[in-house]
Amino acid sequence: MAEFVSLSRLEPDHAGGSGRGVAVLRIARPPLNLFGTQLIREIAAAALACGADSGIAALVVYGDERVFCAGDDLAELAALPAEQATAMAADLQTALGCLARIPQPTVAAISGYALGAGLELALSADRRIIGDNVKLGLPQIGTGMIPLAGIRRLSLLIGPGAAKDLVYTGRFVEPDEAARLGLVDQVVAPDDVLDSAIAWARQFSTGPARALAAAKAVFEAGPHGHERARTEWVQLFDTDDQRVGTQSYLRDGPGFAEFTGA
Repeated sequence: MAEFVSLSRLEPDHAGGSGRGVAVLRIARPPLNLFGTQLIREIAAAALACGADSGIAALVVYGDERVFCAGDDLAELAALPAEQATAMAADLQTALGCLARIPQPTVAAISGYALGAGLELALSADRRIIGDNVKLGLPQIGTGMIPLAGIRRLSLLIGPGAAKDLVYTGRFVEPDEAARLGLVDQVVAPDDVLDSAIAWARQFSTGPARALAAAKAVFEAGPHGHERARTEWVQLFDTDDQRVGTQSYLRDGPGFAEFTGA
């Protein structure tokens, strides 16, 4: 049983209730949702459970209306001996990238602050939706450390020059700049953050799950994406959704296929 994380499932909201549901992963380590090793591992375990559930179409990750995550648990890091850090680094780095490795589309719904490891987790999501009062940043350099999992993803997302500026200075980013840089995808009123994320996630409830997972795998493959695309493309010819989708498109045009996820 997780102490700081809960995973709930929202059923489809369209006519007949057909399709798959949306899951909401909530982070609750008040007052600031600081990311320590236990919380990071609980998030990764919940994401893994979601990824293994064929009834879930997409995942929303949310803190609460006040904060997504205000940063790393510095008290825990200050007491961490070097040999233990060596043993834990790969595991924590993998856990912070958990949202990129599950097959479903993922969205981080961010209120208040997303700093340090919290922003690193959000960078592994497919989409980031923030309130117009949010502050983002990777301030680890000010503690004599660096982000464990966020540098490469940040660089790919906003370019190496802008990423170096944010990492080297550790400065906070306001919503307007975050949108301009491409660090976030949508800025909404603070009260609309969670609903906007759920609305984005719900569009996949009747989508072709195998094709979405294949596309996500290609994005995550990075420099090997071209080769991964060939493999994923060929494997889709063994799916019911590919047969249903192509026949429906030929017969009726786009938007009419009834996918089953098989």
